[in-house]
Amino acid sequence: MPSTTLRRALVRSLRRPPWSAGAWRDTRFTAAGLPMAVPVWLAVTEPSLLFPVLAAVLVCARPLSAVQRGRLRALYGVTVPPPRPGEARSWLLGRLRLVLTWRQAVYHLAAGPLLALGAAAVLYAWGAALVLTTVYGWIWLMPPTVELRRNWPALLTLSACGLLLVVVTPWLAALMAWLELRAVRLLLGPDRAEQLEQRVEEIAESRAGLVDAVDAERRRIERDLHDGAQQRLTSLAMNLGLARRTLKDCPPDAMQVIVTAHEEAQAAIDELRNLVRGLHPVVLEDRGLDAALSGIAARAPLPVRLDVELSERIAPTVEAVAYFTVSEALTNVAKHARAAQVDVSVRTAAGRLRLVVSDDGVGGADPARGTGLTGLRQRAASVDGTLSVLSPLGGPTTITVELPCVL
Repeated sequence: MPSTTLRRALVRSLRRPPWSAGAWRDTRFTAAGLPMAVPVWLAVTEPSLLFPVLAAVLVCARPLSAVQRGRLRALYGVTVPPPRPGEARSWLLGRLRLVLTWRQAVYHLAAGPLLALGAAAVLYAWGAALVLTTVYGWIWLMPPTVELRRNWPALLTLSACGLLLVVVTPWLAALMAWLELRAVRLLLGPDRAEQLEQRVEEIAESRAGLVDAVDAERRRIERDLHDGAQQRLTSLAMNLGLARRTLKDCPPDAMQVIVTAHEEAQAAIDELRNLVRGLHPVVLEDRGLDAALSGIAARAPLPVRLDVELSERIAPTVEAVAYFTVSEALTNVAKHARAAQVDVSVRTAAGRLRLVVSDDGVGGADPARGTGLTGLRQRAASVDGTLSVLSPLGGPTTITVELPCVL
């Protein structure tokens, strides 16, 4: 919960009536922190207990922090994640950071005991409010010699003070609860850097899941087209071809319609086959990246020298990105580079897949002037990969792509 949200919660707490359920919740929340602050106050009042109590608090800082977070979650529904232990230069410091951080020490040794004083003041105020507002009910139990029994102005003043405490104490409880919420979030939760790190990891995981989902959807569409529409078109083309060969006595105009329909069906099959291959090539899933790239090189309109050496397992999503990157790069070379030959090198090393596509064309490729190289860079970035282009005027052009083997 951001600080603005906590501030709004405090304002709402101050506006609600003292008999509301929120006032009692704030009181329970603040009172629940009292027992954990008692050892520190004992150490302050009794010097002989100082070092044992401090040592116990420091050693038990992690479970005490978990209890405080559980108190916040149980009464307010606010989850405060524990801070992550930072990297340390030595093993000993790393183990110490797993048990205690400086912010936890500040909370349990300073902020917690000070907030406990406020909680004690809240409980004392509620007790005083109860005693003072009911003074007319219990004053008759006092001995007759007590002067207060006959001092009606004083009794009336005490009752008025009790009513005032009934009104003020919920505000005090709300203020103390708000301060504890702030202290727990600032000192027992992750700091700003840790929150940003966790957010980055969540975004990376979400993006990886989205990439996998898109790849799975592409596979589904490819499978549906291959098993559905493509099979129907193939059956239609076979029937038209059979009619073209067998209907010899058909009128010329009708035969021309059959011939045209047969040729259109065959052209539609070819276009659909290219579309399916562009969505997700079957050979990539059946035989792997090496065979799929060999198919691209064989279909390229210019000579392609392919060198593939894969020594590590590659994630299917990364294989798809590598396949389409090489395919689009070869298409760009054929359209714009006026090259006579292309070299494609694919290597795996140290958990990275390295693609190098170089041609002997005219060069001058600039990602800022077109969408082709920009699309390749975005495709590589979708799996935490990088793309660099070296293309001086006059050539040659070299495109280098590095992708992680496993997401």
